[in-house]
Amino acid sequence: MAAHEPQSDRTAVLDPPRFPEFAPRAPWWGADLQTLRNVVVGNAGRSDEDDTQRIALPLLDGSGDVLWAAVDEPEDASRVGDRPTVVLIHGLSGTDESVYMLASRDYHLRRGHRVVRINLRGAGASRATCRAQYHAGRSEDLDEALRGLPAEWRSAGLLLVGYSLGGNMLLKFAAEYADEHPIAAFASVSAPIDLAAASRRFLDRRNWVYHQHLLRNMKKECFAATEPPDAEESEAIESCRSILEFDERVVARRNGFEGADHYYAVNHARQYLEAIAHPTLVIHALDDPWIPSVAYTTYAWSKNPHLTPVLPRGGGHVGFHGRGDTFAFHDRCIGLFFDRALA
Repeated sequence: MAAHEPQSDRTAVLDPPRFPEFAPRAPWWGADLQTLRNVVVGNAGRSDEDDTQRIALPLLDGSGDVLWAAVDEPEDASRVGDRPTVVLIHGLSGTDESVYMLASRDYHLRRGHRVVRINLRGAGASRATCRAQYHAGRSEDLDEALRGLPAEWRSAGLLLVGYSLGGNMLLKFAAEYADEHPIAAFASVSAPIDLAAASRRFLDRRNWVYHQHLLRNMKKECFAATEPPDAEESEAIESCRSILEFDERVVARRNGFEGADHYYAVNHARQYLEAIAHPTLVIHALDDPWIPSVAYTTYAWSKNPHLTPVLPRGGGHVGFHGRGDTFAFHDRCIGLFFDRALA
């Protein structure tokens, strides 16, 4: 469905719940420490459990690629009942074992939901069974992955959460495919809804460390694929000095786009927001060092009553480590929003 063709109303428009105020937790003051906290702390206290189930989700595009997801059940499995399954989608260079994915898993398990953490095409456990790789606009991959979930999980409904690049993919998916699945609500966290602006932001001198870290991981993903790049593409990958150049010479070329600008123009989620017709929570910190806030502050959210923006001044990029909280601010907001949608 084209981004400029809003869907007709299919779900009730709900008054948003009262969300908590965000206040940073010591010593994680400021955007950079909020962003880096997950890296500094790592997965301490949050490792995969022995009873985590691994399921294969074959893609239907003829590639033969298969995604792998991690599935966890609440400690008291009797609590699942008719509660919807929560599906988590990681961001750029992430996996099902990223710190924020495990933290969110723990939060939703405590609330009694089954939690599915999907490794996108070529990421994490999916790397060994995929020839192609994910990008910001592969919403069709998410569509096909959800179709592969067991019928009994789908029958109780789905709640979808996307982080960073996975959030952009999620919002695009919400506009294009939501009606084809039993989805109760969506939530995105720190999504680069203007891909071109986010790519340019990484060129800022202050973001050099972030930029190099992500670019290094992107290159590593390419060389770890089932079918490594040929000599010509290997040279292109190795010589890229920015994410913008990587998107121009690798992502665009691999996926049939004319270049990075074309890739960004076709896939940025901001153009799809008006077409979303399911309850959708959009969380973004105005001090996010990776993603310019102007894409959020200049959008007319009132155009689509299905969208609920939560734009605190602080929180960094997929940070939101709040004062006095066991779980991140974004997880708590998502829990409140999902409860309202389900009610």
